[in-house]
Amino acid sequence: MKWSSRYSLIHSDRLILAFVLVLGLAVAAVAWLVGRHPVETAFTETDSMLFAGKTTRGGRSKARKQLTYRQDYVAAKPFAFDPNTADSTELLRLGLKPWQVRNIYKYRAKGGVFRKAEDFARIYGLSKKEYRALRPYITISDDYRPASELVGERKPLQVSERDTLKFPVKIAAGEQVALNRADTAMLRRVPGIGPAWARRIAAYGKRLGGYVAVGQLLELDDFPKEALAYFRVDSPAPEKLNLNKLTVAQMRRHPYINFFQARAIDDYRRLRGPLHSLDDLRLHRDFKPEDIERLRPYVCF
Repeated sequence: MKWSSRYSLIHSDRLILAFVLVLGLAVAAVAWLVGRHPVETAFTETDSMLFAGKTTRGGRSKARKQLTYRQDYVAAKPFAFDPNTADSTELLRLGLKPWQVRNIYKYRAKGGVFRKAEDFARIYGLSKKEYRALRPYITISDDYRPASELVGERKPLQVSERDTLKFPVKIAAGEQVALNRADTAMLRRVPGIGPAWARRIAAYGKRLGGYVAVGQLLELDDFPKEALAYFRVDSPAPEKLNLNKLTVAQMRRHPYINFFQARAIDDYRRLRGPLHSLDDLRLHRDFKPEDIERLRPYVCF
């Protein structure tokens, strides 16, 4: 009696163990069949969080492990799409790879906008072949078009008249400028004379007391000789220097009198009295004949 009850207990335990094994195999088979079934969406909720940049530092690697891409089971079917609004499912259906889709999401997350179809070619990792295949299907919504298109085409700029203040019209060959009466604006009309030369010509004429000959312009360093033909001196009337009244410092201000010549004039007046002519200085070593003739139009006694 004891042996039969012990046998029945052993027999029931074996039945339970066999039932558990069969149940485990059935569950494993169902899981295997479900795993082979194609999925409709290629991104889990964790992947969406990854695109949005909401995963933490520690959760990013974990999220990547949870991604289940079933790209092989999604057939590429080109259709019209807007890269500014298309979601991951639509982009995958176009035949894009998951990492390419991720780059599109990152571009849009940083504020990038596709304003024209050609902008889609900027996506990192997109090949020429893929872009050419998708180019006919890219449609950009009017909401993403440049706001400048609302204004319409720009009118061509009207060509204004030449700015004669900055770029004066040059005089023609054969014309001349009165050297003593011309201001800097008129001097700039001479070919080869710009603003800098015009200022130098006017300043030198003021120091001289007026020009008596056009050749005096060559006394300016590097003056363009070809510009001399455009100048003339009408009835010169230079300012006169009274050599019997001016001090040494005052005489030195004139370009034709240096320090030694001014001191020689002062010594002559102190030792011999007033000058009556420049010829009184001919025998002085500091006055050469050319110096006296050059200075003659500018002095009086």
